[in-house]
Amino acid sequence: MTDGVIRLRALEPEDVDTVFRWENDNNLWHLGNTQAPFNCDTIAGYIATYDGDIFRAGQLRLMITSLADGRALGAIDLYEFDALNRRAGVGILIDDSERGHGYGLRALRLLCRHCYDRLGMKQLWAICQSENAAAMRLFSSVAFEQCGHLRSWVRRGEQWYDAVMFQLLLPTGAI
Repeated sequence: MTDGVIRLRALEPEDVDTVFRWENDNNLWHLGNTQAPFNCDTIAGYIATYDGDIFRAGQLRLMITSLADGRALGAIDLYEFDALNRRAGVGILIDDSERGHGYGLRALRLLCRHCYDRLGMKQLWAICQSENAAAMRLFSSVAFEQCGHLRSWVRRGEQWYDAVMFQLLLPTGAI
Protein backbone atom coordinates (compact mmCIF):
# COMPACT_ATOMS: atom_id res chain seq x y z
CA MET A 1 0.00 0.00 0.00
CA THR A 2 1.35 3.39 -0.91
CA ASP A 3 0.24 6.98 -1.20
CA GLY A 4 3.23 8.12 -3.27
CA VAL A 5 5.24 9.23 -0.20
CA ILE A 6 5.15 6.26 2.17
CA ARG A 7 4.55 2.56 1.84
CA LEU A 8 3.03 0.10 4.30
CA ARG A 9 4.67 -3.28 3.89
CA ALA A 10 5.07 -6.60 5.64
CA LEU A 11 7.87 -7.24 8.11
CA GLU A 12 11.11 -8.31 6.45
CA PRO A 13 14.28 -9.92 7.87
CA GLU A 14 16.15 -6.62 7.47
CA ASP A 15 13.76 -5.06 10.01
CA VAL A 16 15.25 -7.02 12.94
CA ASP A 17 17.58 -4.25 14.15
CA THR A 18 14.92 -1.53 13.85
CA VAL A 19 12.19 -3.57 15.58
CA PHE A 20 14.72 -4.62 18.23
CA ARG A 21 15.50 -0.94 18.94
CA TRP A 22 11.82 0.03 19.18
CA GLU A 23 10.77 -2.97 21.27
CA ASN A 24 13.63 -2.44 23.72
CA ASP A 25 13.06 1.29 24.24
CA ASN A 26 11.74 1.18 27.79
CA ASN A 27 10.40 4.71 27.35
CA LEU A 28 7.77 3.15 25.04
CA TRP A 29 6.86 0.14 27.16
CA HIS A 30 3.93 1.90 28.82
CA LEU A 31 2.26 2.15 25.40
CA GLY A 32 1.93 -1.62 25.17
CA ASN A 33 2.29 -4.47 27.59
CA THR A 34 6.05 -4.95 27.47
CA GLN A 35 7.67 -5.60 30.84
CA ALA A 36 11.11 -6.87 29.84
CA PRO A 37 13.55 -6.45 26.95
CA PHE A 38 13.57 -8.77 23.94
CA ASN A 39 16.73 -10.33 22.55
CA CYS A 40 17.64 -10.24 18.86
CA ASP A 41 16.89 -13.95 18.38
CA THR A 42 13.36 -13.47 19.71
CA ILE A 43 12.72 -10.56 17.34
CA ALA A 44 14.25 -12.46 14.40
CA GLY A 45 12.11 -15.49 15.22
CA TYR A 46 8.99 -13.35 15.42
CA ILE A 47 9.70 -11.82 12.02
CA ALA A 48 10.63 -15.18 10.45
CA THR A 49 7.40 -16.84 11.59
CA TYR A 50 5.13 -13.80 11.32
CA ASP A 51 1.73 -14.59 9.82
CA GLY A 52 0.42 -11.50 8.05
CA ASP A 53 -3.06 -12.98 7.59
CA ILE A 54 -5.13 -11.06 10.12
CA PHE A 55 -7.92 -13.65 9.91
CA ARG A 56 -5.55 -16.39 11.09
CA ALA A 57 -3.24 -14.43 13.37
CA GLY A 58 -5.70 -11.93 14.85
CA GLN A 59 -3.25 -9.10 14.27
CA LEU A 60 -1.40 -7.30 11.51
CA ARG A 61 1.86 -5.37 11.80
CA LEU A 62 3.03 -3.25 8.91
CA MET A 63 6.24 -1.28 8.56
CA ILE A 64 5.89 2.34 7.50
CA THR A 65 8.69 3.09 5.04
CA SER A 66 9.79 5.99 2.88
CA LEU A 67 8.95 5.37 -0.74
CA ALA A 68 11.93 7.51 -1.78
CA ASP A 69 14.67 5.57 0.01
CA GLY A 70 13.04 2.63 1.79
CA ARG A 71 14.06 3.69 5.29
CA ALA A 72 11.84 2.58 8.15
CA LEU A 73 9.77 5.46 9.54
CA GLY A 74 7.64 3.50 11.99
CA ALA A 75 5.13 0.71 12.33
CA ILE A 76 1.35 0.48 12.42
CA ASP A 77 -0.57 -2.40 13.95
CA LEU A 78 -4.02 -3.86 14.01
CA TYR A 79 -4.55 -5.94 17.15
CA GLU A 80 -7.35 -7.70 19.01
CA PHE A 81 -8.98 -8.34 15.63
CA ASP A 82 -12.59 -9.49 16.00
CA ALA A 83 -13.47 -11.26 12.73
CA LEU A 84 -17.14 -11.70 13.60
CA ASN A 85 -17.73 -8.02 14.33
CA ARG A 86 -15.06 -6.80 11.87
CA ARG A 87 -13.21 -4.50 14.26
CA ALA A 88 -9.69 -4.09 15.59
CA GLY A 89 -7.53 -1.82 17.70
CA VAL A 90 -4.96 0.40 16.01
CA GLY A 91 -1.49 1.16 17.35
CA ILE A 92 1.08 3.35 15.66
CA LEU A 93 4.69 4.19 16.34
CA ILE A 94 6.72 6.76 14.43
CA ASP A 95 10.46 6.72 15.07
CA ASP A 96 11.58 9.68 17.19
CA SER A 97 13.76 10.96 14.34
CA GLU A 98 10.85 10.92 11.87
CA ARG A 99 8.10 12.62 13.89
CA GLY A 100 6.50 15.85 12.75
CA HIS A 101 6.52 15.09 9.01
CA GLY A 102 2.96 13.76 8.68
CA TYR A 103 3.99 10.12 8.25
CA GLY A 104 1.63 8.96 10.99
CA LEU A 105 -1.32 10.65 9.31
CA ARG A 106 -0.43 9.14 5.94
CA ALA A 107 -0.01 5.67 7.45
CA LEU A 108 -3.27 5.84 9.37
CA ARG A 109 -5.19 6.93 6.27
CA LEU A 110 -3.67 4.10 4.21
CA LEU A 111 -4.47 1.57 6.93
CA CYS A 112 -8.07 2.75 7.22
CA ARG A 113 -8.56 2.43 3.46
CA HIS A 114 -7.04 -1.05 3.51
CA CYS A 115 -9.27 -2.10 6.41
CA TYR A 116 -12.39 -1.01 4.57
CA ASP A 117 -11.50 -1.87 0.97
CA ARG A 118 -9.59 -5.14 1.44
CA LEU A 119 -10.54 -6.51 4.85
CA GLY A 120 -14.20 -5.50 4.90
CA MET A 121 -13.92 -4.04 8.38
CA LYS A 122 -16.66 -1.99 10.00
CA GLN A 123 -14.79 -0.23 12.77
CA LEU A 124 -11.42 0.61 14.24
CA TRP A 125 -10.62 1.79 17.75
CA ALA A 126 -7.63 3.25 19.53
CA ILE A 127 -6.69 4.03 23.11
CA CYS A 128 -4.41 7.02 23.73
CA GLN A 129 -2.98 8.20 26.99
CA SER A 130 -4.72 11.45 27.85
CA GLU A 131 -1.44 13.38 28.01
CA ASN A 132 -0.46 12.25 24.48
CA ALA A 133 -1.95 15.23 22.65
CA ALA A 134 -0.18 14.36 19.38
CA ALA A 135 -1.78 10.90 19.23
CA MET A 136 -5.21 12.28 20.08
CA ARG A 137 -4.86 14.91 17.31
CA LEU A 138 -3.76 12.22 14.87
CA PHE A 139 -6.76 9.97 15.43
CA SER A 140 -9.17 12.92 15.47
CA SER A 141 -7.77 14.16 12.14
CA VAL A 142 -8.79 10.89 10.47
CA ALA A 143 -12.38 11.11 11.77
CA PHE A 144 -11.90 8.90 14.83
CA GLU A 145 -14.32 10.15 17.48
CA GLN A 146 -13.65 10.21 21.19
CA CYS A 147 -16.05 7.68 22.69
CA GLY A 148 -14.76 7.12 26.20
CA HIS A 149 -12.55 8.26 29.04
CA LEU A 150 -10.70 5.54 30.94
CA ARG A 151 -9.63 6.58 34.42
CA SER A 152 -6.29 5.38 35.80
CA TRP A 153 -5.89 3.11 32.77
CA VAL A 154 -2.09 3.04 32.42
CA ARG A 155 0.50 2.59 35.14
CA ARG A 156 4.03 3.94 34.81
CA GLY A 157 6.04 3.26 37.92
CA GLU A 158 3.86 4.28 40.81
CA GLN A 159 1.79 6.77 38.78
CA TRP A 160 -1.54 6.08 37.08
CA TYR A 161 -2.65 7.91 33.94
CA ASP A 162 -6.00 8.31 32.25
CA ALA A 163 -6.61 7.26 28.66
CA VAL A 164 -9.05 8.26 25.95
CA MET A 165 -10.78 5.79 23.64
CA PHE A 166 -11.42 6.68 20.00
CA GLN A 167 -13.60 4.88 17.46
CA LEU A 168 -13.94 5.11 13.69
CA LEU A 169 -16.92 3.62 11.87
CA LEU A 170 -15.95 2.78 8.30
CA PRO A 171 -16.43 4.08 5.65
CA THR A 172 -15.87 7.75 6.18
CA GLY A 173 -15.05 10.52 3.74
CA ALA A 174 -12.02 11.48 5.84
CA ILE A 175 -9.96 8.47 4.83
